[in-house]
Amino acid sequence: IFGKYDLLAWAVIFLPFLIARVITVLGLARASSVTLALPQNIALPIGFILVIPAIYTLWSVFRYFGLIRALGADHFRLSYRKMPLVKEGIFKWSSNSMYSFAFLLLWSIALFQGSQPALIVAIFQHGYIWVHYFCTEKPDMEIIYTK
Repeated sequence: IFGKYDLLAWAVIFLPFLIARVITVLGLARASSVTLALPQNIALPIGFILVIPAIYTLWSVFRYFGLIRALGADHFRLSYRKMPLVKEGIFKWSSNSMYSFAFLLLWSIALFQGSQPALIVAIFQHGYIWVHYFCTEKPDMEIIYTK
């Protein structure tokens, strides 16, 4: 339907929802700071530890993977399906880094603010992205990449 603008149409739909996840956790964390039943001297170091792989994942996506490919270009364009798997940056350690580590950024936001409701939402969003992976992404990838 969208022809050569297929990825642009998808990005216009997808990116605001992705950004809304961060904004939602930020707002909730600020509105409910210091509600976490975990001492700040424990929550802050955990948040710092979790933010490291999250930032490394985001950096690796932009550096080695590319935003267009991260948006799911292989679902739209044959040229992306023919590209080899990325094995640099965090992708050297985990082929599923975006699902595994990027969402730890949301956990970190909640932990830095000491917000229990934000941490619950972050954990839910991280779990729910795995539901998406197993129910949508993985079956689709098996179809796309099965010889």
